[in-house]
Amino acid sequence: MKNAIKGVLAACLLIAACTSPKKATTQTDVAFPAFDKEGHRGSRGLMPENTIPAMKKAIDVGATTLEMDAAISRDKQVIVSHDPYFNHLITTTPDGKSFTKAEEKQYALYKMTYDEIKRFDVGAKGNPGFPEQQKMAVHKPLLADLIAASEAYAKEKGVKPVWYNIETKCQPATDNQLHPAPQEFVDLLVKVVDQQGVTDRTVIQSFDRRTLQVLHKQHPAIKTSYLVAATAKKSLGEYIAELGFTPFALSPYYTMVDADMVKACKAAGIKLVPWTVNEKAEIIRLKQLGVDGIITDYPNLFAEAGF
Repeated sequence: MKNAIKGVLAACLLIAACTSPKKATTQTDVAFPAFDKEGHRGSRGLMPENTIPAMKKAIDVGATTLEMDAAISRDKQVIVSHDPYFNHLITTTPDGKSFTKAEEKQYALYKMTYDEIKRFDVGAKGNPGFPEQQKMAVHKPLLADLIAASEAYAKEKGVKPVWYNIETKCQPATDNQLHPAPQEFVDLLVKVVDQQGVTDRTVIQSFDRRTLQVLHKQHPAIKTSYLVAATAKKSLGEYIAELGFTPFALSPYYTMVDADMVKACKAAGIKLVPWTVNEKAEIIRLKQLGVDGIITDYPNLFAEAGF
């Protein structure tokens, strides 16, 4: 009888193992790139920013990490957008019209449902700041849809699974006006990343240390990166002190990076990934200086630089 019971239990465990959902990532996939080649907003210099085509293009040209921005809609959907409203330079309304910068605030994403948001086009006009960018009709995607599409595309192309560097677009002055407060923002974002099975390949970055502090306290296994503005003049020790913990990475504006910063980050065990470097010569210089990765609008420059 005991042997029979053991046999039944073993069978049940085997069935459970076969039927339990599995995450898309595995331990063999999760090593952070030796030199991280990040496509800023996917590949903003080449394709409409923060869209699925921009991520696919970044994969095509060899990016190891897809950098993007997260915003929240009125119906609590995590969408991919740098601005908390529609940018007049790149947006066309559902009825095909343009609008002025002064009118942008009426299109705040946090006050619109995703069903409303996806009716706006953010690629057909192109971006005047990036004349090489391909024009196409495209909308702001859900983060879940973008990750799913990127995972499938990397698999289709036979390349290693990519990493995701996702920025929380928030600040104290606009809590509950243009985005939720840090706790809710983090809860919504982490839920999507977990459901998509890419938590082990995700870094969450922010200029707003509050979201990073929530992550460190409640989700310590998720990697964090502290973004540093170009006007900041603090030491690495001061950045760590204001965070209250040592982040996985520091991401300063690239002109701030020097040999001393590289040395300090290596001594502290912190990855150094500057933003946003759009000149091949500067990418080469920074890599030779010893940074751990680079964020660029033109991820095709990595191959041109021989990386």
